[in-house]
Amino acid sequence: MEEGPGSSHFVLITIGSAGDLFPLLRLALALREAGHRLSFLGPVQHEPFVRAAGLPFHGLPADPAVLDHPELWHPTRGFGVVWEATRPAMAAVPAFMAALPRDENCTMLVHPLALPEADLCRAARPGLRIAAAFLAPSNLPTVHDPLLLGPWRVPRWVPHGVRRRLWRTLGARFIDPVALPGVNAARRAAGLAPMGSLIDGIGAIADLSIALFPEWFAPTQPDWPRPLVRSGFPLFDPAPDAGLSRELAHFLGQGGRPLVFTPGTGNRQARAYFAHAIEASRLLGERAVLLTPHRDQLPATLPRHILWQEYVPLRALLPRVAVLVHHGGIGTTAEALHAGTAQLVVPLAHDQFDNGARVEALGVGLSLPATRLNTRRLVTGLEALLDDDGLRGRCGAVAGKFAGDAGVGDVVAALAALARPAPP
Repeated sequence: MEEGPGSSHFVLITIGSAGDLFPLLRLALALREAGHRLSFLGPVQHEPFVRAAGLPFHGLPADPAVLDHPELWHPTRGFGVVWEATRPAMAAVPAFMAALPRDENCTMLVHPLALPEADLCRAARPGLRIAAAFLAPSNLPTVHDPLLLGPWRVPRWVPHGVRRRLWRTLGARFIDPVALPGVNAARRAAGLAPMGSLIDGIGAIADLSIALFPEWFAPTQPDWPRPLVRSGFPLFDPAPDAGLSRELAHFLGQGGRPLVFTPGTGNRQARAYFAHAIEASRLLGERAVLLTPHRDQLPATLPRHILWQEYVPLRALLPRVAVLVHHGGIGTTAEALHAGTAQLVVPLAHDQFDNGARVEALGVGLSLPATRLNTRRLVTGLEALLDDDGLRGRCGAVAGKFAGDAGVGDVVAALAALARPAPP
C-alpha cells in the first residue's frame, strides 16, 4: 500500500527467536496496510520470514553459538547469556538511525531489550518517539499477583513493600552486574545520566508501552507503565495454507491420544528432555511427535510409537493432538490456547515460568519446571491431563476468546497517534 499523507516511518527492532519475531511481523503488516513506511531490523536468521512477508529487512549480527551456551536455559543466569548475545546486534542500531534523514518523521517500535539503544538514538535525534512491545506479562515487572520471580512464586500474603525489595534484590544480583556497565558507558558517551537499575531505567524510556497479550491472560496491573495499550495475541503464521505431510497425517490418523513434545526451536540442549518424552509416551501407550530442528538430540533409531519432525506449523498440528508438552515460550503458549489444545508446560528460564503458571490458572494445562523433570513426573502430569473429563471444555472456552483482529487495529491507531507530529 502506498504511503498516506499522514504516514510515518516506523523502525521495528526485535531480537531472539521466531516467537519474538512473529508478533512484530503481524504489527508490521498492519502498519503497512495503514499506509506507513517500515524498516524491520532483526537477527540475520529471520530474513527469510521478513522478506517473505514483503517487508524491507536490515539484518543484525547474531552468533548461533549462543544456542550451545551451557547457561542459556539456566533459570537465573540465562538472562546474562541472552543480554551478552544481543549486544552486538543492538550496537548496530544507533548507526542505522543516524543514517536516516534528520527531518524524517520517525518512530521506533522495539523489543524491551532494545530500549537502552533506542534511548541513545533519541539523545542524538531529539523528538524521536519510542514504543516498547512487551510480548509476555513477565516482561512488565509488577508487585501484584500472580507474582513469580524467575522460578520462585511469591505468596499472596507477602506485602508489596517486601515484593519491591525482592525485585530490587533480583535485579541487583542477576541483571545489573551484567547489563549496567555497558549501558552506562554508552549513556555517558551520549551525555545521558547513568541508570541505577536496568529494570527501573528501561521502564522509564518508552513513550508508549504495548502489551501484546489479552486481558484474560494477564490483567493490567496498577504499576505497569503508562500510557499503555492492550491487544490480544497478535498471532502470525508464516505459512497459513501449509498442511501436514502425508507421513504425519498417517501417523496421527492411527487413533489414540497423540502427544507432541517440543522444547522450542532454539533449544539444542534437550537430549534428556526427549529421552523422558520417548519413555513416558511408551509407558502411557500413546504415540508422540517430537518437534525439533536438531535431530542429533534424538536417538539414531526411534521406536515405532515416535515420529520426529523438523518443523510443522502448529496451526495445522495442534487440533489433531491430545496434549502439547512444551517449554512455555509465549508464542507456543498462545498457539496452543488458540487451538484449544491442553498443555503441559516444562519451563526452563526467562518468561516461561510465568506463562506456565497462567496456563495452570486458566485450567487448560499444568506446569512442571524443567529442573524437576523426570519420566515419572512426566507420566503423572500427562495422565492427569488425559484423564481430566472437563479439560476439553475448558480449552475450548479459552479458544473461543480469540476473535477479530486481536486488537491489532487499536495498537496501530495508538502508534499512529504517537507518531503524529505535534502541531507547531
